[in-house]
Amino acid sequence: MRIAVVWNSDHSQVLNWLGQPCPEKYGAKAVQNVVEGLRAGGHEVVSLEGDVALLENLRNFFGMDGVSWPAAECMVFNMVYGIQGECRYTHIPAMLEMAGVPYTGSSPLGHALALDKIVTKVLIDSAGLPTPRWMVASRPGQKPEGLRFPLMVKPRHESTSFGLRLVRDRAELDEAVENIVTQFEQDALVEEFIEGREVCVGLLGNDPVETLPLVELCFVDRDLHAFTWEDKMHKRNDEPQRRCPADVPEDLAKRLREISVGTFRACHCKDYSRVDIRIDATGEPYILEINSMASLGERASYVMAAAQAGYSFSSLACQIVDVAHQRYVGGRSVSAAARRADRGRAFCQQSTESVASQPQPSESSRLREEFAA
Repeated sequence: MRIAVVWNSDHSQVLNWLGQPCPEKYGAKAVQNVVEGLRAGGHEVVSLEGDVALLENLRNFFGMDGVSWPAAECMVFNMVYGIQGECRYTHIPAMLEMAGVPYTGSSPLGHALALDKIVTKVLIDSAGLPTPRWMVASRPGQKPEGLRFPLMVKPRHESTSFGLRLVRDRAELDEAVENIVTQFEQDALVEEFIEGREVCVGLLGNDPVETLPLVELCFVDRDLHAFTWEDKMHKRNDEPQRRCPADVPEDLAKRLREISVGTFRACHCKDYSRVDIRIDATGEPYILEINSMASLGERASYVMAAAQAGYSFSSLACQIVDVAHQRYVGGRSVSAAARRADRGRAFCQQSTESVASQPQPSESSRLREEFAA
């Protein structure tokens, strides 16, 4: 299969600067590991920038001409965090859907829901899944009605723990909210801090969803029992150690796996994700969030869990491609998929001609029914 690994190394190729710049991107080493892993799996691979030139570069690499069905032979391995805007994870998937290019990972819908921490909370609550009590703060001075200190404050649309802060009183809360509103130009999510253990649950696949071995973040004697931006960027000497598999009783481990898959479903994620969960002193779990594009860096929890499950890095990268490919082709043969694409083009051509000929409604209905078959 021809696979384009798409990421952001250069943020300059845009038409205009508009909205919040993206503060995160994959490291070159992580991207190269994916490229080499896919090549080791027998794929033809190139890495491309996720910017305004992407579609033309994909057309050239894949040899797409708008005639052949590409899902059986072409794929984008999406590693794009985006360049700017509050829904930046969605930009490349949306471009690829418009252009008809298959890709790995969640759709624009899944990324948008998971990247919006407030919407994620609403979906988790609606699904009856456990999560810390929370509120939205759009300005300093709002009372944390019904919430008990200490509280965790974080930006609504950021990841990688940007802006994360633990606060212990109203003064610290107002300061943290003010910082998020001014620096990140967005609302703050304020939630009760659950003192206890933190476990990451990696998910792989769609139907069924495979749960990878649990990974625990071990804070030991640290002053702050939370995983911060400094930890993720390896800027603290007391960075939490990871234990995999986590030492968790099987009944609790089963519960953690179940609520993780429930979160994956509720947030409409696809292919692979990671769910972060806190466990209090009584053994009760609380979902913090879902990462719709779990990090594939060498030291990442997701990669560690996959290795414990028996995946080499190459086989993990290839499995992500395989589960995405299965979504597009499913149980259909390649020729059946091609026939469906042919019907789609016939419908589009007929729709164009109908501007002049104005066919009867029954003919349009017949074409739409055939296209949806």
